[in-house]
Amino acid sequence: MSFTAIILAAGKGSRMKSSLSKPLHKVAGSEMISWVIDAARSAGAETIIPVISDCTPDLASFLSGYSIAIQKNQNGTADAVMAALPHIKNRTQPILVLYADTPFINKDIMCELLDNIKSGSDICVLGFKAENPSGYGRLVTSSTGSLDAIIEDSEASTSQKMITNVNAGIMAFNGSIIEETIQKITPSNSKQEYFLTDIVSVGSKNNLSVDYILTDKEHVIGINNLEQLAIAESVAQNNLRRKAILSGVTMIAPETVFLQKDTIFGQGVIIEPNVVIVGSVSIASNCQIKSFCYFEKCSIGEGNIIGPFARIRPDTVTRQNVKIGNFVEVKKSTLGEGAKVNHLSYIGDTQIGDNANIGAGTITCNYDGYRKYETKIGNGAFIGSNTALVAPVTIGDNAIIGAGSTITQDVPNAGLSLSRSEQTIIPSGAEKVRNKRK
Repeated sequence: MSFTAIILAAGKGSRMKSSLSKPLHKVAGSEMISWVIDAARSAGAETIIPVISDCTPDLASFLSGYSIAIQKNQNGTADAVMAALPHIKNRTQPILVLYADTPFINKDIMCELLDNIKSGSDICVLGFKAENPSGYGRLVTSSTGSLDAIIEDSEASTSQKMITNVNAGIMAFNGSIIEETIQKITPSNSKQEYFLTDIVSVGSKNNLSVDYILTDKEHVIGINNLEQLAIAESVAQNNLRRKAILSGVTMIAPETVFLQKDTIFGQGVIIEPNVVIVGSVSIASNCQIKSFCYFEKCSIGEGNIIGPFARIRPDTVTRQNVKIGNFVEVKKSTLGEGAKVNHLSYIGDTQIGDNANIGAGTITCNYDGYRKYETKIGNGAFIGSNTALVAPVTIGDNAIIGAGSTITQDVPNAGLSLSRSEQTIIPSGAEKVRNKRK
């Protein structure tokens, strides 16, 4: 169903103790508000209107391209929604009010709220059943089961405090009634703030159809400080690991593997303990990721064996059956099918051909202090151990580079190149050295 999503993101976020706007703090590598935007898009949002304050330029920059509403005065959640209404072009569509600091709301929950509006409700509130409802607004219902009011904990009667169905904050509206109804809300406290929760009692008194649905608490976790952010990260990681395992990924010690919201796996992947994946990473089927590897914004081909202790940096692409071994760092490079970089090497700004073998201790010298330069290594080339390839340089197909070489000139196809000092041997020289030292 097409709808308009209003995302409230104007809170000061002072409890985060950070100069970064609260909605831009990340959970599993994605900004909190990005989680909400992505879920709204997947649910069918035609228009997304973030509501922000005028003192969060970093958030405004991040949201460039959206129809941003500005809440000039922090006068409550109802006032924030009012700031968004002039930006809504189609009032015949449902309107869904979301929160930037509630990242785990998902498509299915949104669609259930919207279906409720489609079925005739004017207002539908999202709630959850709390084991300990203390501190939450209670969902107070009528004898017919409709929602009469949301009563804050501090104002609840003894009997109302026994209610375990509590408010999660998120609401859906019939777009044609929201403005008129929200204008009837009056300030509810000494700060003269207008709370969106009051729209329930206003709607009920004005004979609107007000309903609610319940979800699991995990989906509506709010984040207001760094402790809650850490809890949310733990929840996200557990969910991502479970999703990966159910899709065909074997994790030997799942609690030590850290993923991102956008990580993509093929089937038959095996991940050993202590692996970290950040940024946009895809790992194709039948790969083995050994312990203590780090991946960032890269694409790993089918049948790769990576690690242990490998660091794969941004813009790296590996083809099928590549082997990258212990203490190898690869950055902005492409490794052809069957290529091997097994030990103690740095590969940067490099194109490596199919079935090339890079010996232990090989370094591509890609930076001169001012600019980066590219190294090209052909199909079937063999680079001997402890070689420095000074870019820009091209090593031809099936070429061989002798161990210990520093290569500064191109090597042709099938060429042999080496650069090392002549070896000197002095008979009995070791004995002379030891006698002198004694």
